[in-house]
Amino acid sequence: MKIRYLIILFGLLCILNACDKVENKTNDYTQYHSEIIAAETLISLEKYEEALIRYEKLFNQYDFIFLRDYKVAAQLSFLIGEKEKGLIYIKKGISNGWELGHLKEHTFLAKHLLASDWELIEEHYEHLHDQFLNSIDTTIRSSVHAMIEKDQKLAYKAYVIEDEKEQEKFISENFPEHSEKQLSDLIDIIERKGYPGEFLIGNDFWVSTILSHHNSQGVAYVREDTLFDFIKPKLMQFLKEGYISPYEIALPEDWKKAVTSEWKESSYGYLIPPNISNISQINKARSAIGLPSVQLRNKLIAIETKTGMRLYLPDWVDGIIKIEEK
Repeated sequence: MKIRYLIILFGLLCILNACDKVENKTNDYTQYHSEIIAAETLISLEKYEEALIRYEKLFNQYDFIFLRDYKVAAQLSFLIGEKEKGLIYIKKGISNGWELGHLKEHTFLAKHLLASDWELIEEHYEHLHDQFLNSIDTTIRSSVHAMIEKDQKLAYKAYVIEDEKEQEKFISENFPEHSEKQLSDLIDIIERKGYPGEFLIGNDFWVSTILSHHNSQGVAYVREDTLFDFIKPKLMQFLKEGYISPYEIALPEDWKKAVTSEWKESSYGYLIPPNISNISQINKARSAIGLPSVQLRNKLIAIETKTGMRLYLPDWVDGIIKIEEK
């Protein structure tokens, strides 16, 4: 079993009207993610102005906006010379959880922001960050953070065992009980509060990492497991309701398919590269949850290289996803 993959690396202010997150939303986020794919298609064609218009139309239609989309809109604004608009979307991003440290590490933004711009951002940062904290469930966030810390500690203990047989023994003796307790606690949170993803706790990878670890324990265990199968239909419903993004579903699903197929294939083409015979099936599965096709993703990687923008495509694959001959 490929346990080494278990460690999953890991004055404009008045324009902002950061919405308090309501308990539920009437919008169908299936359409939201379809619109994002349409905007990304325009980006891939270098139609940046049209792409930004598409994003802005979307922002006006939905109560909750995923942070990734504000980040992309901010960069598009700077790219086409709309600096004031770019600053607006940076501030909207902060009120959705964009951290100051990450902003300062952003090389594309650094090229477009003056010292006076950073002063303005820093001046309003605490207020905007407080809006973010007030919009999420910080109690559930703390609980899930404690869960991911336990998960990573156990995964690391397995990771440092060099002998493969000893590693497998450690996994079989320690992971099932731990992971089943994690998923039991997760199900309790889901049934009380909803899925603890970006909408609820302002984090889009802690729970997907926990689920991915659960689905990576070995062929026999994962084939017999029923806990993830119990959660999976709920994930699709929460995707539709806007609690989670497609990427929060994709990784644990890819792990399950990769492990149960004995590393022959994956659902979305991340862990196992697609080939010419299954690329259509993989793209169909990606489209069903609101992910761009493999080909579109690869074009977006090229746009990142050309423009210097970061389009926040998951780094589970370094660079393009290669489509193999067979």
